[in-house]
Amino acid sequence: MEPIFRMMVCSDVHYNENRKTEPERFEKGLRLAYAYARAQAYPRLDALYVVGDFADSGTEAQMQAFKASLDRGVQPETLVRITLASHEYREGEEAALARFGRIFGQAPDTHEVIGGFHLIALTTEHGCRMFEGKQNWLREQLRAAAADDPKKPIFVFQHPHLTDTVYGSINWGEDDTIEILMDYPQVIDFSGHSHAPVNDPRSIHQKYFTSVGTGSFSYVELDEFDKMGGTVPADAKACAQFLIVEAFPDGSVWIGPYDVLSESFFNGGYRVEKPWEPESFVYTAARYKTAERPSFAPEAVLTVKTDGLQAELSFPQAFEPDLPDSYTVRVRAGAEGTVVRQLNISSSYYLKPMPASRAVCVTLPGPGAYTAEVFANSFWDTRSDMLTACFTVG
Repeated sequence: MEPIFRMMVCSDVHYNENRKTEPERFEKGLRLAYAYARAQAYPRLDALYVVGDFADSGTEAQMQAFKASLDRGVQPETLVRITLASHEYREGEEAALARFGRIFGQAPDTHEVIGGFHLIALTTEHGCRMFEGKQNWLREQLRAAAADDPKKPIFVFQHPHLTDTVYGSINWGEDDTIEILMDYPQVIDFSGHSHAPVNDPRSIHQKYFTSVGTGSFSYVELDEFDKMGGTVPADAKACAQFLIVEAFPDGSVWIGPYDVLSESFFNGGYRVEKPWEPESFVYTAARYKTAERPSFAPEAVLTVKTDGLQAELSFPQAFEPDLPDSYTVRVRAGAEGTVVRQLNISSSYYLKPMPASRAVCVTLPGPGAYTAEVFANSFWDTRSDMLTACFTVG
């Protein structure tokens, strides 16, 4: 079955007068989206939705630069809709909204119908909030969309994640519209703000409706605070990501996470077969109960190199059935002693290709014999068997 509607969805492009990287990546992303579309039996890119933080601070120069990129890269067939959020408001919300209307010639809140599919986009207020007026407007638009055909997806767009949905939504979420959306399981909601990787399997979430994270063209950020180096990893800027979304005559939807730098999709994508039926949802919390454990290859070895009280631990990445999220590294005193060092490092799964191995340097408390332990963590709180190595320092 061929799609009858296709769109590109992205967020957090962060145009800045002092940086060329983001404009180059965004314009490349547009070219790649069109190249993908033209290679399909259904060759159109019907819409582009940019879900907030397209500009780093919302200045005249940044908005004009983004408009220039759209003018260069968007074809006449493609409807463009943009929302604003916290970054566009950094020099004042009222002024930003006026500037946006003048430059882009569109309203901050829109409801479009393309190919029979409803698309509802909201700009936030007071940073990333939505209060009574916006909430009432959303209710009205959802009511009209559902009345048109209750067994079709309704696409909704706003910058912040909905709290406690997709990966990144605990630290970067808002709950102003969740109660409204709960009455419409056919909603597929797209959001950004967190810069969380689009290929993280937790970037799609289903409970009462479907939520999807949109990534970033600028850098990735992680949502756990135990990672070595913090939530923004050292290789965070080596990322530029967006989504291709396709809808089909039977109402099903396919969502493909795309990597600009490798010019390819991350994985087989996510398929929502019956958006209107919660009992059909598969991207639910049940994944925490059913997930398999990650595994190291049988020949995998933990290697230790020492220099004074420094020990460099290196090991190959774990492998299928899924990419590992991270690794827990422990060092014990002696063969079975107490833990003296413990840390967590990301697998860099958001890079394509993912690095083949990981290495970390640990400072030991003093001379003596130690045992290193490493195990891989899945995205679903399962862990692999442990790699171990005994070594001595000093």
